Amino acid sequence: MHVKKQVIFLEWYEPIHPQFERFCKARVFGDMDYRDLMNETLLIAFQKFETIQSKESFLSFLFSICVRIVGNYLQKRKTERWNDSESSVNIRELGTSPQEKADVYFLYLALAQLVEEQRESIILFEIVGLSIKEIMEIQGISESAVKQRLKRGREKLTEILTFEAKLTKKEVNHAK
Repeated sequence: MHVKKQVIFLEWYEPIHPQFERFCKARVFGDMDYRDLMNETLLIAFQKFETIQSKESFLSFLFSICVRIVGNYLQKRKTERWNDSESSVNIRELGTSPQEKADVYFLYLALAQLVEEQRESIILFEIVGLSIKEIMEIQGISESAVKQRLKRGREKLTEILTFEAKLTKKEVNHAK
């Protein structure tokens, strides 16, 4: 029975692995190693695999576990987040140009400055590609609340990234 459970679990997990990995990378940027988060989440998911109602709800199930693990971790840590000396990005995507890696790095830094709820909504919608209804289920909020988080998160990201771009241009002009 245990072997059959493992086979089914892997069968369900393999197609959604890329989405899950993207979510974990973006969600814990600067806080902890995303691979640790993935492993811990998958371990808990495997232990509670019998509670899943359908294959379609498996990804939401993983996200829910993941969000709880991150929340617990941050509660325990309670130190200042995003300390530049501690934060590091480990982008190892094959075929990614240096410019794309830099863009992803700055996007992750900007995401890190958002309020938890907005960051999570943006990651789930924009990076993972979930629908608003799926995000509603994961976060346990209304459709309008999800839309509001996305709107405010995008506005804040625009503000952050625009400000960073202006600073970079000023630094370049002063260097000349």
